[in-house]
Amino acid sequence: MSVLSKAHFHDEAAAFAYVEAIIWPQGPVCPFCGTVDNIYELKGVRSKPSKKNPEGVVRHGLRKCGGCLKQFTVRKGTIFEESHLPLHIWLQAIHLMCSSKKGISSNQLARTLEITVKSAWFLSHRIREAMRSGDFTPFGSEGGMVEADETFIGTDYDTPRKETKRKRGARRMNKVLSLIDRDTGRARSFVIKDMRLSTLGPILLENIAWEACLMTDEALHYKGLASEFRLHKTVNHSKEEYVNKRHPVIHTNTVEGFYSVFKRGMRGVYQHCSSQHLHRYMAEFDFRYTNRVSKGVNDVERTEAAVASIVGKRLTYRSASEARHA
Repeated sequence: MSVLSKAHFHDEAAAFAYVEAIIWPQGPVCPFCGTVDNIYELKGVRSKPSKKNPEGVVRHGLRKCGGCLKQFTVRKGTIFEESHLPLHIWLQAIHLMCSSKKGISSNQLARTLEITVKSAWFLSHRIREAMRSGDFTPFGSEGGMVEADETFIGTDYDTPRKETKRKRGARRMNKVLSLIDRDTGRARSFVIKDMRLSTLGPILLENIAWEACLMTDEALHYKGLASEFRLHKTVNHSKEEYVNKRHPVIHTNTVEGFYSVFKRGMRGVYQHCSSQHLHRYMAEFDFRYTNRVSKGVNDVERTEAAVASIVGKRLTYRSASEARHA
């Protein structure tokens, strides 16, 4: 039987029950005052009548807090808040994004879900916001190996055109730094303005434990950090060295593999991405890589992990359209 034949992908009541089981494993929690033991369900309540629904729509999952006397559903305080899309459509979109290794375009989502492209674009950005990890535990904290590398993607229109004539590291392209923790298999990426040590240094020092073994290529901007970590090993790509012959564990092939999937997705599926949204696309690829099949996480479990991360990450259309990465 198909995964998409599950009840919560088609029935609104089942969709609410599915999300509530993930968000409220110990029972409902009031998003306004935090009450947990004085909440009761409101059944049979309908929304106001409209031309489309003259009798109104049943408000599934509606509850009232006996403490603050406010009504709420599990949507409150999540990426679903104030959305007019049915919850089961949201769950279909989350599953499609979580199960597509290289992503799924807004146009494809719009056709599959039978919604407008504008709605699909906004929906996908809110899902990416949910995928964004709030865990900033330093990589390599147990003395493990951490790979670091940077890449270029698309065009950075915030960079003056005159800088395109300068050296490669300052070309008029979006710049990304990614870290891969070999022990945990986690990925963490950052959109950066340039490749200077003053830019990369603080990011590496904040996200990699001092006892870690840092693996990089021969780029000069990493040499100033050699003394900040227990070990710093490099491979010389300019001399076609991709794995150290004496010590095969010294390489950056893991992060290069991550970039291969990322670039295939950005060029083959999404095709265009402005610098103001790139950080969310990076969060999407980080999430799928961290929760991949080789780490024992299947599509269903990956979807559940995304749903578990929806709380406190509400994204409005204005903030999605106007936000700029730091």
